Amino acid sequence: MRSLLSLSLARLLFYACSTHALTFPVRVQSRADDRPAAGRLSARASSGNTILPVHNTQNSEYITNITLGGREIPVLLDTGSSDLWVTGTIPETTDLGVAESLSYAVGTAKGDINTADLQFGNYSVEDQAYLLVPNVSSFSIDIVANGFEGLIGLGPNTGSVIRDKMDDAKGDSVLARIFQENTTSSNYMSILLSREGDSVTNISSGYMTISEVLPGYESITSMPKLSVMKDNKLTDLDQHWQTYTDKDGLIGPDGNPIEYDSIVPSAPDGQLVVVFDSGFTLPQVPRTVSDAIYGRVQGAEWNTEWDAWTIPCTQLLNISFKFGGQTYPVHPLDVSSSDFDIVNSNGETVCLGTFQPISTSAFSLLGEYDMILGMAFMRNVYALFDYGNFVEDTSQDLGDPFIQLLSTTNLTAAHESFVQARLSGVDTTGNASQALLPASEEQHSPESEEEKKQAYEEMVLSRWPEIFVGCLIFVLIVVGIIIWRCCFVRRRRKRAAEKGLLPSANANVSSYKQLAGSSTATLVDMQNMQGKHV
Repeated sequence: MRSLLSLSLARLLFYACSTHALTFPVRVQSRADDRPAAGRLSARASSGNTILPVHNTQNSEYITNITLGGREIPVLLDTGSSDLWVTGTIPETTDLGVAESLSYAVGTAKGDINTADLQFGNYSVEDQAYLLVPNVSSFSIDIVANGFEGLIGLGPNTGSVIRDKMDDAKGDSVLARIFQENTTSSNYMSILLSREGDSVTNISSGYMTISEVLPGYESITSMPKLSVMKDNKLTDLDQHWQTYTDKDGLIGPDGNPIEYDSIVPSAPDGQLVVVFDSGFTLPQVPRTVSDAIYGRVQGAEWNTEWDAWTIPCTQLLNISFKFGGQTYPVHPLDVSSSDFDIVNSNGETVCLGTFQPISTSAFSLLGEYDMILGMAFMRNVYALFDYGNFVEDTSQDLGDPFIQLLSTTNLTAAHESFVQARLSGVDTTGNASQALLPASEEQHSPESEEEKKQAYEEMVLSRWPEIFVGCLIFVLIVVGIIIWRCCFVRRRRKRAAEKGLLPSANANVSSYKQLAGSSTATLVDMQNMQGKHV
């Protein structure tokens, strides 16, 4: 992604590779053709709305079921991509004979594009395009053993690789197909993710909804509508659910804003561009941001195996983000994770800092975004994604797409939850060992050579318009100087000739001939003199 992105998804990530990131290759397709929707879609419930339960596996995999070609399949929910792919046997499917592949940090999904009838919640879609992946051995983990057999992309339809390959309405994403035919509701879906290991504030289950607000969370409709940034580049690139933070919109564990300059050229001063991606277990943030969160913790160590910070599991850290004038705190159980058997240099069990320095597979080479807020952030909000005019062939909800976030984390309850889960019910968060080190003693994580290379490429690519304009101005200046110099010399010679200080053209020729003749005579005389002397 460039775009783009992390899983296990935690185990999938953490036991799979050092980058811990799952990237989805999606591209913006800037076109507004008037293609008719293919196939029929119908709501099986009178309301036409859908609420789906979302299963949580170790806070790293969020799974729901679809029925494709007559077979029920557990699939990962991913807001960072726009395509559907599955593995295994599909009883009733049509192979289009069109090969495609989707690259991930943990492997590549390769296969043929197929079409089959799909059921998703209350909706039925005829001839839904998807990628049938017969072999997932390229993945570094056994995805079936991890509880899923495919992935459903919930990102903007314009990011679909299958759609781009087919150039046909059948290639539209699942939700785009639903919205195109569902003429009675708005084009939005929402996600609420649960948190394992939280005995105080945890919700019983996660949910996904289509064109319906989850009961009990209706106040989300009154939250600020965060505008979705649309990519506008010379080439087709990733289109994500991305927006701006507020100015100074990331608050660190000391209660102060974390200073960081956005790499996105169009970002307002002091604001960062974030992508909301439920396919990332670990949020990906700039290295300086990760250092600011964990670098002042007593006992913090940089772990080269995980490419992330480790801290004592007893350390409570509060951080928050600001969007649209609202503050969204992150549960301290989401700021560090105890789900992995990690020990520090003293052999002590420690927790992993979940806000990881952005991995090379998620690095934004063209300056599209600054960070990717994955599951560890999204567990703290009920998120609504309105597709608006991302859906091309619909008469409903034609406005600009937007995101709404409703905070689900209460800091008082979250503090108690942390005490119960990490401190065995004894609150020691006020001990001196919990105090942050002075800012002057903040530790900084090492930057790899690959990161340095990508940072340089990022700088060059993101500033190419400035560099091009600068080079063009330089060339114009040089050409101007050359033209001015030539004109100046010509005028000076002309004025000198007019004053008789320079011979005319004919005089020059005559003088040259005389000089040549004179030189020849002189040479003959010298030879004669030499002969006489000899």
